[in-house]
Order: sequence, then C-alpha cells, then structure tokens
Amino acid sequence: QLQLVESGGGSVQAGGSLRLSCAASIYTYGRCRGWFRQAPGKEREGVAATASDDSTIYADPVKGRFTISQDNAKNTLYLQMNSLKPEDTAMYYCATAPGNCWSGSLSQGDYYYWGQGTQVTVSS
Repeated sequence: QLQLVESGGGSVQAGGSLRLSCAASIYTYGRCRGWFRQAPGKEREGVAATASDDSTIYADPVKGRFTISQDNAKNTLYLQMNSLKPEDTAMYYCATAPGNCWSGSLSQGDYYYWGQGTQVTVSS
C-alpha cells in the first residue's frame, strides 16, 4: 500500500522560501504526482504536477515561483517555493495517481493516494 508523508512546512515571512518534501513508501517512478493546497474556507486546489515523462505544469498563481521535482531513487517529490506570499498560506498535500499518465494534472480526481498535509504559513 502506497503511503505518502509530507514534510518541510513552516512559518516564513513574505519573500521567503520553503522546500516541501513528500516521501513515498514504495517505488513511484512513472506515476503522475502532484502538489495541492487548501486554505481555510477555500476548496483544495492544484498547485503543481509532474507527468510520466517528467513534464510539469503549474497553477497560474505559482508560475515562476514554485518548482516541482522528484528524486526517483528516493521516491521523493519536492516543491521548492520561492518568493512566498501571504496568499500562499495553506495546508499543502502531495498526491500520487494509481498509474502512469502522459500529461500532468491539477485535478484532484486524477489522484488516488494522498498525504496528511504540511502547513505553510506566510506572514506579511
């Protein structure tokens, strides 16, 4: 059974950086993987995703500031977040699809396995 564990969240000031990690319990090479976030009172939204060919997609609010990457040898997904803004404050979740995909997806319905989340708080 695939389990995902996020880490790296915390509190930073606006303009700061954080790197989130998502460790998978089994080999996930080739699967679709993504990062989502949910702010209080808002719906969960897709942030960044990577496909089986290592292509990446990003939500418009984070383009140019966030970078998704993965270390297949460690079964770990990363989200480097730079130039953080107060509106980036949310619980961040990583997710993995049950199989391969040929284009990244920011749709929650395309993912089956979810981590418990890590909190990111950005103060102004």
